Amino acid sequence: MIKQFFLPGAPPTTTDQEKRIGVSKKTGKPYVYADDNLRRAKAYFFDSISPHRPDRPLEGGVQLLVKWLFPIPEGSGHHNGEYKLTKPDTDNLQKTLKDVMTKLCFWHDDAQVCCEITEKFWADIPGIFIRVEEIPDNDGINSTPQGV
Repeated sequence: MIKQFFLPGAPPTTTDQEKRIGVSKKTGKPYVYADDNLRRAKAYFFDSISPHRPDRPLEGGVQLLVKWLFPIPEGSGHHNGEYKLTKPDTDNLQKTLKDVMTKLCFWHDDAQVCCEITEKFWADIPGIFIRVEEIPDNDGINSTPQGV
């Protein structure tokens, strides 16, 4: 099964790496919490991706392709399709997205995502392109080249 869709608009730039640490007034122990920006980013993903959830969670291996398309800042000199070499990091962007996709039952566990292609660009039309593909069972045949 293949599922692909586009979420229009500037991608959220707040990631799970930006969680806050507080100290309990009652116990004096530290705790980790998501600030308002992270909660908004997760809500955006949940609301935007929900209509695209599959009828059933994907089984076996999953390939996830995500293209993060960021708006070009005016006067920046960047052009459409140019790779974005600045923060946020792709691995941090993917974490929040995959956590939400797991909650929405795209797969049973995000450990099933065994092939990921992630790119971030400057774009005239900002948004997030997502393609999820169930990797067919190869009957136990290892597709890794010998000697690797």
